[in-house]
Formats: sequence, structure tokens, C-alpha cells
Amino acid sequence: MMSIDLNSDLGESFGPWPMGDDKAMLSIVTSANIACGFHAGDPAGILEVLREASRRGVTVGAHVGYRDLVGFGRRNMDPSNAELTADTIYQIGALQGLAQAAGTVVRYVKPHGALYNTMASDARQAASVIAGIRAVDPSLVLVALAGAPVVEQARAAGLTVVAEAFADRAYNPDGTLVSRRLAGAVIHDPIVIADRMFKLISEGRLTAIDGTEVAIDAASICVHGDNPEAVSIARTVRETLVDRGVVIESFIRPRRRHA
Repeated sequence: MMSIDLNSDLGESFGPWPMGDDKAMLSIVTSANIACGFHAGDPAGILEVLREASRRGVTVGAHVGYRDLVGFGRRNMDPSNAELTADTIYQIGALQGLAQAAGTVVRYVKPHGALYNTMASDARQAASVIAGIRAVDPSLVLVALAGAPVVEQARAAGLTVVAEAFADRAYNPDGTLVSRRLAGAVIHDPIVIADRMFKLISEGRLTAIDGTEVAIDAASICVHGDNPEAVSIARTVRETLVDRGVVIESFIRPRRRHA
């Protein structure tokens, strides 16, 4: 039986500025990476998304990032080990409090944006985030880029790691993501995206931007929620995969604090 988790970055609206359609995405995905206020999101909006995730039985994770609201967490930064570890603890703890109030539990951590990409191969920053996760709760799962050095680094440190692929992003031949600064980095056609994701699940590989084949071993697929086509892409991916016999389910069973 083929199965896969679908995750999306949610809770990123800030005050009167909306970002994506969280309710629609929560009807499609099985795991929700919830902003923690550093790169995006405000407490009231985050709490609302957590409540909706709890109602729908969607697994919740902390989408920790650099302290960079202006840059949406997509600018490279170089915090010290102490700062990055403490920032990770702070963000997870804030989301845990809101999640408890919403009747759900934070089950995993997925770094956001520039932090995610830096951690993929920067052992120092990866170690700082891993230390923060372990200090809060070593049972929290880390979601990381499939094939990146951070996957084995985190596992060696005792964390459970779920490797993920990106539905709408182009890949380099070495398995890294094509920089958003380059043409063709983001794929917009829902049918093309859905076909690529079925190939990933059924064959364990994707066609890189140069036409070569790259092996990708992933247990979760990220469908981004912060662009106008997000809901259409996510729905097409889910429906296509289900039609082809793929079971859509979270890599972790959701757990509630109360009914």
C-alpha cells in the first residue's frame, strides 16, 4: 500500500494582512506547520488555526524560523548557538501553550524558510535547533529536507526525522531545491505537480531541473499555502494521488488534550 503525508505552512496571517486560506488547506492536508510568531503569525490568528486543526484531526507541528517578520523568514541570518537554541525553545513553547488551549498537541517541528535551507547542510545551526527541540521534548519529530545532511545529524542526536519533498519546487540534480531567485524554481501547473508527486511516491525519484533523475526518499510532501494557487494545487495533488490508490495520512496520529 502506498501512503503519504501532506503538510502545509499555516497560521502565517498577521493582524489585518491575510496569508493563504488556512481553513481550506486544513480540509486537504494531514499535517499543519503552524507559524510561531517569529517569521509570521500573531497569537489570535495562530490560535484560530490551531482550533480548526484540532476540529479536523490534523496533526500540528511548530514552524520555527528566524526572528524576521519583515523578510518573512526568508533572509539568511547567522545567530549564535545560544540565540538559535533559545529561539527554538521559545517558539515551540509558545505554540505548545496555544495548542493546549485549542485542544491539540504539538507533535513535530519543521523549520521555516532560510533556517530550513541553512540547517539542511550547516551542521552548527542544525545542532542549535536540534538542541532546542531536545530541551523541550525529545519525542518531537523533526521534518527536514530529504537527502540533506541534517537528516542523519538529527537522527544521530536521538531525534525521529521525517524526510519531506516539496510539491511545487524544482530540484537540482543533487537533490537540493532550486533557489527561488532562479527561473523555474517554482512550479505552478497543478497537473504537472500532481504527476510529479505520484512519480515520487511510486518510483522514489523526481526529474531535476536539468532533466536528469534524482532519487528522493520522502514520507511527507509539502504543499505551500502562501500563494494564490495553493488550494487548487493541494486539492489536485490529493485527489490525483487518491485516485491512483495512494492513502493520504499523517506520519503521526493526532493526539488531543481534551474532547
